[in-house]
Amino acid sequence: MTEPSPNTFAAPWEAQVFALVVSLQEAGLFTWSEWTDRLGREIRPGDAPERAADYGAWLATLEAILAERGVAGPETVSARTAAFLRAAAATPHGQPIRLENDPLYRP
Repeated sequence: MTEPSPNTFAAPWEAQVFALVVSLQEAGLFTWSEWTDRLGREIRPGDAPERAADYGAWLATLEAILAERGVAGPETVSARTAAFLRAAAATPHGQPIRLENDPLYRP
């Protein structure tokens, strides 16, 4: 009998960040070289201690690139995060979370 392989992601949001990075790279928002350079600078900033190379660093790197490229600034990311959390709280267990479930949603 073989042992099951360990999970790649510790939480669903990590898989989502990974999928976003792959999708945005494939869409041409950045190259893999740009991504690895930026992620490296996030993990090893020149003026601060080295950070953990985890999906929190991936998320911070992705948010920085989105802001730099004019895709989504910090205010937009913050507003979307809040909307998602409200939608999650309003979604029945076992159902997919949709932004339309946010009680403050306006199409």
